[in-house]
Amino acid sequence: MTAMVYIVKRIHYMRKTKILIADDDKNIQFAFKKAFEQSGHDVISASTGQEAVEKAEKESPSLIFMDITMPGISGLQALERIKGKDLNIPVIIITGFGTMQTAIRAMQLGAYDYLSKPLDVNKLRLTAQRALELVLMRHQIQELQRQLELKKEKPKTELIGNHLLMQEVYKKIGIVSTTPNTTTVLIMGETGTGKELVARAIHESGGNADAPFQAINCTVLPENLLESELFGHEKGAFTGADRHKRGKFALAEEGTLFLDEIGDMPVSLQKKLLRVIQEREFEELGSNKTMKLNARIIAATHQDLKEAINKNLFREDLFYRLNVFEIFLPLLRERKEDIPVLANYFLLKFNDRFGKRIAGISPETLTVLSDYHFPGNVRELKNLIERAVVLEQGNMLTQQSFPQNIFTPAKADSLEVPVISKDYNEAKKALVEAFERKFLVQRLVDSVGNVTRAAEIAGIERQSFQRLMKKYNLSSETFKRR
Repeated sequence: MTAMVYIVKRIHYMRKTKILIADDDKNIQFAFKKAFEQSGHDVISASTGQEAVEKAEKESPSLIFMDITMPGISGLQALERIKGKDLNIPVIIITGFGTMQTAIRAMQLGAYDYLSKPLDVNKLRLTAQRALELVLMRHQIQELQRQLELKKEKPKTELIGNHLLMQEVYKKIGIVSTTPNTTTVLIMGETGTGKELVARAIHESGGNADAPFQAINCTVLPENLLESELFGHEKGAFTGADRHKRGKFALAEEGTLFLDEIGDMPVSLQKKLLRVIQEREFEELGSNKTMKLNARIIAATHQDLKEAINKNLFREDLFYRLNVFEIFLPLLRERKEDIPVLANYFLLKFNDRFGKRIAGISPETLTVLSDYHFPGNVRELKNLIERAVVLEQGNMLTQQSFPQNIFTPAKADSLEVPVISKDYNEAKKALVEAFERKFLVQRLVDSVGNVTRAAEIAGIERQSFQRLMKKYNLSSETFKRR
């Protein structure tokens, strides 16, 4: 708890507020109490979910830290009851084991935030500070959702991963699934990162989960057929239209229309899509009858749409219409801790599909798999496990079960550190430039040449990143998938 004490001491400047700590661990209660009281706050504690609900109503704390696992009702159930009583108190959920479902559930029930143990010091400090600042300034905390009951059955879509980057994705799914269908979503990420899975998770977690989910890939059809697939057509609308056909806009009804690889949609059709999103209405080809669009539009792309806009390949106004709510999926190599979990999940899945009884994956194999670069992301891992299960005759997957070339580590750059000059300023400049170039190269390798994503990973502005690329004569095309 040393880190916790440090974090809370850093917010000493805030005026006195009341904080509720709900956790059945007395040591954690004591550590929170000591730390926050040293910062000038009143601290009250609860050891059960029910006690937390009662004290939240009676004591009106400014902030609640809520553990998920407690005797009696869980932290999520307590959160639901607190929000059900219309208590506008920010609640930060803390758990030792985060899953997709608990993250989505927490955000849908109105949690201010959701943090997994072990806690990241900077993340926890920032979260606590922001929550208290909102209280101090008396800003209204918008409830993400009140008393929304999730479907009792398990969603059909299962995203796998406990990495913090995936926890952020789960939280965003929970947030956007509570919004009206008029809220469009843009999912960005490299090929194989699971963009359609995220779209389906948003659909299945929302209030219209029983409505249709319609998907279309904007790459595979020529422009005239793509337009017909989207809008539908009347009989005789064009040569070969020998019958009436309902399009995806109509078939999605009050559900979801998923437009995959939206960056490949022809520019002329982009203009028509923009009008549909703006007006929430459309006409079938060959018809003058106006129909209402009731579905949510979710688009996805692996492309850098801002670069496409600069090249006049994508409409800027359509980009901003689609990008009302943005979700960026991490590369698999950015969350390597999830690789063993995913590998074993796919093993169980393909064992069942092919009637195999492979007991597991050897620890050494999991280690080398975790070191692989995975340019094809989760889809590549899935395909590798499927191939291995099909071909394996033994009861354990080993390195021999996989193509041997995947165990060769990817090299980011071969640049050597320059010879150190005797002059301090010259030596410093040379070392800085060597570091800058190698750093840029590694970020471009990680993002497979996506400049926007590389800048985000690096934590700097895109324009600054581009200036550095120009300084070192680096081209994003060099790092595209090879």
